[in-house]
Amino acid sequence: MLIGSCHCGKTGWTLEGYPGSITACNCTLCRRYGALWAYDFEGERVAVTGEPSSYTRAGRDVSPLEILFCPSCAGVLSWRGLRLEKDGRRRMAVNMRLAQPDLVADLPIDHFDGLDSFEDLPSKGRCVRDLWF
Repeated sequence: MLIGSCHCGKTGWTLEGYPGSITACNCTLCRRYGALWAYDFEGERVAVTGEPSSYTRAGRDVSPLEILFCPSCAGVLSWRGLRLEKDGRRRMAVNMRLAQPDLVADLPIDHFDGLDSFEDLPSKGRCVRDLWF
């Protein structure tokens, strides 16, 4: 299990099992947060701990998301989709920058163009370590 915690420790997340590749997105929100996302579904492998605050991103051209963050130190924990998937599950992502670096350093990075094309970009063979250090 991976554990992520905000700076002050009042909120965080857990992720059961291998997170797979980590997404770096360049959308208007992610580029401001500098987050690296690992995905799953609410109530399955990911759980948020503490009592986070939220910000809702909505608009004509974007999927509505709820961004969860610590009300004390403002650390960005996760996002969760406000629309259910076709199978009734709710997609979530946790910010891997809140995990211990040595536990996630070798995870591969997928780059996603959330700004223009909304498509995955070609892999450059990078891992989390390459974006942190």
